[in-house]
Amino acid sequence: MSGRPLRIGAGQLGPISRNESRKNVVDRLIALLQEAHRSEVDLIVYPELALTTFFPRWYLEDDSTIDSFFEREMPNPETQRLFDSAKSLGVGFCLGYAELTPDGHRYNTQILVERDGTIVGKYRKVHLPGHEEYEPWREFQHLERRYFEGGSNFPTWNAFDGIVGMAICNDRRWPETYRCLALGGAELILIGYNTPIHYAPDPSQNKLASFHNHLVMQAGAYQNGCFVVGVAKGGLEEGVDSLAESCIIAPTGEIVSSATGSGDELVIADIDFDLCNNYKNTVFDFNRYRRPEIYSPITDQKGTITPAEGRGTNDFL
Repeated sequence: MSGRPLRIGAGQLGPISRNESRKNVVDRLIALLQEAHRSEVDLIVYPELALTTFFPRWYLEDDSTIDSFFEREMPNPETQRLFDSAKSLGVGFCLGYAELTPDGHRYNTQILVERDGTIVGKYRKVHLPGHEEYEPWREFQHLERRYFEGGSNFPTWNAFDGIVGMAICNDRRWPETYRCLALGGAELILIGYNTPIHYAPDPSQNKLASFHNHLVMQAGAYQNGCFVVGVAKGGLEEGVDSLAESCIIAPTGEIVSSATGSGDELVIADIDFDLCNNYKNTVFDFNRYRRPEIYSPITDQKGTITPAEGRGTNDFL
């Protein structure tokens, strides 16, 4: 492969039970890492909250119970083996986990680790879905807004011979995520997710879960001239069926590799960062074609303002 090649792997996980130990989970991560090494992968991407079950499905009130799902440092004694293995094998990784800071803040976090085992960057989830308080009508809860604070930016990093950004789960549904990362030069966007197939507020969307998952990531890749890697923790976890379908998407918007099942699985693709230029320098040449002076409503307002509330629709009549 010419240009700036990278062999990338999506390290999909199957379910993690509530009583599964960190040791066992890290063993699973290392097994995928070793498989990646045997396949000459440069970078393996793990899912959102990859070290625990998806605990926001429960309403928890005891702080010690809540904190048991969080990592106070990274690496820590339970995850150091993963870092050591990555350094020994020369394979980088991206890992999602629940972060508890020394001053007591909780975030849904993802880190990028280079092939020498050093942490390149950290991202904290911006778009928190779900709700804050117990809602008895739901089959299961989705309390991310109770357990996490939202992040404040979309940083990018020079890593793996390209420019890399990260996003987490619900972030992938918002076009602003990809555009902010692309404005930071991103050529590769790494996205971990835990997505229940049943959507309680509108179950009619359940049958579209797979379609919507791919739709938003493929659009984000194409409209921003980026590679996108989407990695799931899927399958039936603690009674909740979650979407798998991890995939690697090219700047063309095409899925170039995807998972075949819902368990632990490594999805591999050879990518070339130079392909991004085919789109960043043509149809999506930001410098030439973007009109940021026209886009003020994107940052000036949060909800919809309809014509009846003051925005005219007949300016050109």
